[in-house]
Amino acid sequence: MSRRPLIAGNWKMFGRQADLGELEALSTAVADLGDVLDVAICPPATLLAAACRVAGPVRIGGQDCHPGADGPHTGDLSAAMLADAGARYCIVGHSERRRDHGDTDATVRAKAAAAAAAGLAPIICVGETLEERKDGRAIAVVESQLAQSIAEMADAATVIAYEPVWAIGTGLTPTPAEIGAMHAAVRARLVGLFGAAGAGMRVLYGGSVKPANAAEIFAVADVDGALVGAASLKAADFAAIIAAHPAAAVR
Repeated sequence: MSRRPLIAGNWKMFGRQADLGELEALSTAVADLGDVLDVAICPPATLLAAACRVAGPVRIGGQDCHPGADGPHTGDLSAAMLADAGARYCIVGHSERRRDHGDTDATVRAKAAAAAAAGLAPIICVGETLEERKDGRAIAVVESQLAQSIAEMADAATVIAYEPVWAIGTGLTPTPAEIGAMHAAVRARLVGLFGAAGAGMRVLYGGSVKPANAAEIFAVADVDGALVGAASLKAADFAAIIAAHPAAAVR
């Protein structure tokens, strides 16, 4: 099945109003790619509405959401609020949220369901630690996270991001063979859970993706794009990653 590539950037807790110039530059750089792939940026919530106004063809997403629609939850944002600001995606279950904020698979599942209900495409993150990989449990851990983190109403709009925890921000990446094995396992699990809808879900790779290794990663079977961290902060770096995708090359 042919799936439309998605290359998404996660700005994490970086970015000020002045940095929206990078988004405008990115918008110009990818202006002619809209018919072959999707590009997204997930800025901090303080920039989300402003980012939507200057993003052009770049789609904007949130970095997290509360599972509830409204309520007495000081400091939290609902998926409906993100959608109201113009977001199209919402990352849920990033390892930093799981580690720093105690998000469990059940929490991630509820957030993914809330995002979908608000009309956002959830980007559900899964990934193993270095210890789990060394113990030979990487695929089993990710399959378990996947099954427990994805909501029943998931459809082909749902996105999965495989991000090995030990590769995020470290400069380390799995080998192409390791990435391929994990993506094949994730695809098989998705098809087992959701049939045709699972075959249509995009599975991204994330974890120290940069211009120097992007082409090699995109060449791996079942890699439908990337979730990029630090390298998405600068338009030139992120545009170089996007240009490394085969879909951009044929365009």
